[in-house]
Amino acid sequence: MRFCGGLCRPARNSPGRPVWRTVCPRRTLNPLPAKRACWNRRNRFPSVAWRKSNCNSLAQTLLFGLKGLAAYADHAAVLGKEKTELYTAVYKALALGFDGRTPSLDEWTAAALECGRTNLMAMELLDAANTETYGHPAPTSVSLAPRLGKAILVTGHDLKDLHDLLVQTEGTDISIYTHGEMLPAHAYPQLKRFSHLAGHFGTAWQNQQKEFPDFPGAILFTTNCIQRPSQSCAANIFTTGLVGWPGVTHVRNGDFAEVIAHAKKLEGFTPERAARFPGKTVMVGFGRNTVLSVADKVIEGVKSGAIKHFFLVGGCDGAKPGRNYYTEFVEKTPQDTLVLTLACGKFRFFDKDLGTIGGIPRLLDVGQCNDAFSAVKIALALADAFSCSVNDLPLSLILSWYEQKAVAILLTLLALGIKGIRLGPSLPAFITPAVLQVLVDNFDIKPISTPDADLKAILG
Repeated sequence: MRFCGGLCRPARNSPGRPVWRTVCPRRTLNPLPAKRACWNRRNRFPSVAWRKSNCNSLAQTLLFGLKGLAAYADHAAVLGKEKTELYTAVYKALALGFDGRTPSLDEWTAAALECGRTNLMAMELLDAANTETYGHPAPTSVSLAPRLGKAILVTGHDLKDLHDLLVQTEGTDISIYTHGEMLPAHAYPQLKRFSHLAGHFGTAWQNQQKEFPDFPGAILFTTNCIQRPSQSCAANIFTTGLVGWPGVTHVRNGDFAEVIAHAKKLEGFTPERAARFPGKTVMVGFGRNTVLSVADKVIEGVKSGAIKHFFLVGGCDGAKPGRNYYTEFVEKTPQDTLVLTLACGKFRFFDKDLGTIGGIPRLLDVGQCNDAFSAVKIALALADAFSCSVNDLPLSLILSWYEQKAVAILLTLLALGIKGIRLGPSLPAFITPAVLQVLVDNFDIKPISTPDADLKAILG
């Protein structure tokens, strides 16, 4: 891979919507005009400053990817799944540039892609840990309407914490609810067997300051993007594991007695409070085992023309303007298409009823962000069934970026050679124009534009 020079610059086409399309007349290290300050006039190669900025960009990309990878590895380790080669790869990546030698641009690029391959290993490890411990997810209807009585809300990603809390509250009058990325927990057989796993409350992480004051029980953070608790509910919040906040009670060693005792003191859901919430349900549990169990129907649907296209719409959600794009995009997908989704980005549309195709729901919730592994396995299985590459499938990836797990997953997709990803609503600030051009040239990464324009470009 080769990097373009100083004429790369981001372009914008409309105020209010960030567009990171790159304008670049040069795509190699061929000499540019001497007046460009980032080029050395004598040897006509990129200056030290140019190389340094792009190396730093790739180093930041690698670091963010490693943080996401480490999160998945930690979740797996909590359930007893570890691999020495995974840790070795992380140490090797962290040591890059600290051996007395300055890595080249190509070396930083290779390290970032290697991080993607290692992240695939971490997601596979976590998938095995979750499914061997709690069973394979199965299609499950989840209530968005609360039950009357005492309540505890669990947010984050850690299924073990949820399981331990369910065990400790079994036989009490306390109902347990999930929030955010805990929603897919309802599909695991060893979790949904608990009758007091009552339903799901709220949406994605960035809405917690608005939603949590309306929850009349204790709130337990396992692992999540915790925000400053509002004064109205700070006393009801507890943290555990790797997450914490100054002044918030932190519980350790899987002992949730304090959380349970506090929930018993609170009012819980009264008829008046419960009436504020819609009596809706959503479906979860469409991991690879479920989808591949009906692969014959999916393949026949494609061959008959009943299914024209697959979309994977997901990623990390956030509060930045422009993310309503994903809601509108899903709502406008044609009736002869299937939409797979995962991670907290799905909360933009998770409660939409898109109908079915041949008995298969058009909206399939694959799971948490780490369940990108399931999505990859589904894509590879379909490619094998149709004797083609993943890039030749009628499949489009529409992803939302926000934090380190999203970077890790993106690097995994690139390491697998997946091309044509549409990414938005904006790029990380540490991606330089030259690094962006590599992504455009080698992986055909595109920015989102508008739902109508993107659907037209994809479907013709």
